Amino acid sequence: MRMSCGHARELFTTIVLVAVLAGPGRAQLISLKTVPVAAGDQFFLFPSHNQAMGGVSIALDDHVLDPFINPAKGGQIRQAQVFVAPVYYNVSNNAGSAGALSAGALFSGRFFGGGLVALQQVKRGDAFFGPVPLWDVSVLPPNALSERSATNKYGYLSFGTRLPGELTIGASAFVADLNAMDGVEHLYAMASNIDQTGDLQDIRIGLTKTFAGNRTVDAVALFHRFDMRHDVTYVDWVVVDSMNWIWEPRTRVETNLDKTDTWGMQVGYVQPIGRHGWRLGGTLTGNWKSHPKIPNYEIMNIPRDPGNSTAFDIGVGVAKVLGPTTFGIDIVYEPGTSDTWAEAEAAIGTVSGDTIPPGGRTIENEFSFSNAFVNVGIAREVGPAVLQLGLGLRAYDFELDQWDHVEETARRQSEQWIEWVPSWGARVQFGDLELRYLGRVTTGTGRPGTAWDGAVAERALDFGTANDILLAPSGPLTLQDVTVLTHQVSLSVPLR
Repeated sequence: MRMSCGHARELFTTIVLVAVLAGPGRAQLISLKTVPVAAGDQFFLFPSHNQAMGGVSIALDDHVLDPFINPAKGGQIRQAQVFVAPVYYNVSNNAGSAGALSAGALFSGRFFGGGLVALQQVKRGDAFFGPVPLWDVSVLPPNALSERSATNKYGYLSFGTRLPGELTIGASAFVADLNAMDGVEHLYAMASNIDQTGDLQDIRIGLTKTFAGNRTVDAVALFHRFDMRHDVTYVDWVVVDSMNWIWEPRTRVETNLDKTDTWGMQVGYVQPIGRHGWRLGGTLTGNWKSHPKIPNYEIMNIPRDPGNSTAFDIGVGVAKVLGPTTFGIDIVYEPGTSDTWAEAEAAIGTVSGDTIPPGGRTIENEFSFSNAFVNVGIAREVGPAVLQLGLGLRAYDFELDQWDHVEETARRQSEQWIEWVPSWGARVQFGDLELRYLGRVTTGTGRPGTAWDGAVAERALDFGTANDILLAPSGPLTLQDVTVLTHQVSLSVPLR
């Protein structure tokens, strides 16, 4: 998809609130988006029985994945097991890819728990270098985007126990040492090199309670901290002699911080309906996010400072498990709000002659989200195998009210788009071994970029002020259609 320069600039100069899809499960971490940026399955590290069924989960149990989402659900583990789960995804048009190998174990009994470690290689997508004389690419820095891949490390540990009265409790910790986040290179479209370092921590406490009639209530409380640093190198080319058309490179490094703290809570309820295998479930999720620092992405070309977000999920699910066929459907409504702003580093005048003091707000953004998701899936036993199909539909809808206190203007903008996620898979039992395969593709998303129009900035009189007049990303902003194709194979072996 290609957007007009003016429309795209308005969209990108707000904020890209892409909450990191991190942690053991995405059910409790709500993602807020203001652009349809393709998010690769970087954190899809955990094995699953039912993810190939469109991710249906509200009224359908997943005895492999559920213990990683709610540590108290480790009490439903039927048998201690070890597992491996290699996964690979690729973003089309050479926009990035990643591969990971996870290995871990789940233990059952009065005291239960599990652990997982994973190594991941993230490969950067092709990104534009920015304005360089194409006839002399030798002047590029020797390491310009040459570090094509980076390694991330992940670890997970959980522990829980069964208590009298059909009550289980558990706690878990998920940590990651991150040297790359998928797609970040496309948000600094004019950079010659990007070094990423950071980490995340995800702490959860969960409980489940079973009542008469096989009615179940579960709850999870979590704290999630994401902390990244982007050291971005730019090569700014200026004309030092306009008569002879002589160029001169100027290298600069900018450091951007990306920090978000999330507090979350989810409550779920499931009960059987009748005697024909039907189940009805519901969930209520809340996330409260603090954004101490938001990166100043090159493609946006404005500084942004703190922000706060609130988001909720209200979901209803129906499933039927009877005989060789399993069916499920989830319907989720997701309202949310987000407030972000930019603060003046020094006193700045407004168009009417007033002055905004240092620390005062120069721009304020208020987002209102009204998203909806539908997941549907079916599975059928065929001999020793279970074949699975699913489809996810994600409808994003937000409205922005923005105030520019420097220009003393206000505007309102609305955006909507839809993402489709078909999935497929199979489970096969070989004696005690269970082999699973999951495939899925995400469409309706893209990767941003900046097209250079060939313009060159004139040399500044003072090097200290060169950044004020060197070329900004004034070329047309684009959003190139891409698809994300993911494959996961997992193998479980029981411990006897």
